[in-house]
Amino acid sequence: MIAASECDKVLLVQAELDGELGAAEAAALAVHRAQCPICQAAAAELAQARALFDEGLYQPMPDDVRARVMAQIAAAQTPRRAADSPRGLSPVLGRWRQWWSTAGGFGLGAACAAALAFLMVVPQAPDLAEQTVAGHIRALQPGHLEDVPSSDQHTVKPWFDGRIDFAPPVKDLAAQRFPLRGGRLDYVAGRPVAALVYQRDKHVIDLFVWPASGGGAAAPETAQRQGYNLVHWTQYGMTFWAISDVEPGQLRQFAEDWHQAP
Repeated sequence: MIAASECDKVLLVQAELDGELGAAEAAALAVHRAQCPICQAAAAELAQARALFDEGLYQPMPDDVRARVMAQIAAAQTPRRAADSPRGLSPVLGRWRQWWSTAGGFGLGAACAAALAFLMVVPQAPDLAEQTVAGHIRALQPGHLEDVPSSDQHTVKPWFDGRIDFAPPVKDLAAQRFPLRGGRLDYVAGRPVAALVYQRDKHVIDLFVWPASGGGAAAPETAQRQGYNLVHWTQYGMTFWAISDVEPGQLRQFAEDWHQAP
């Protein structure tokens, strides 16, 4: 394992993997890690260890194994008949043995059922919609919404230079009643992203932007998580996630206006 003394930030790699860093800290660490071979190696080792752990413990139960377990549970819960007791036992001892077998069978059945339930649970990583909702909620805390508060797109866009490895497009939608408020660094999909902050009346709209994994453009798609509305699309080689508590129609209009604006 990489010694912590070789880089004063290597311990943050584990903290990031455990979800203990804030969005700004995670974004700053990602920028540092891109230039630090020590932190890159630590991240690779931790990711490999976690992958081995996940593969070893969290696997769906095959149908044939599930069937055998359920059959054993059913068999264990079937009380033994008194006639099955060994010869020579008194009626009292025979009833005691029958009760013990039934109770033991019930305990075994409960244990098997608990084991079956445990094995059938497969942890799911948060999807992108859930991650953007989490980022939006974090940003709504006082003092976290904008790193660069400005309504000028020519101020917000260059602020990201040197802070992330791409140049996010920034548009002024004041004429469409979606004025720009500023921007900030955030952390989504395992990487630093740009978060552009817009507003509609008293509602905040976060627009998360990062490079798309594939080429081409995709029409806006809508979703809803935890009472928030989301619109997702790809354009200019970037992926966009808009999230807000505005009405779904207004958020779709924001996405359409942003898509069409120069």
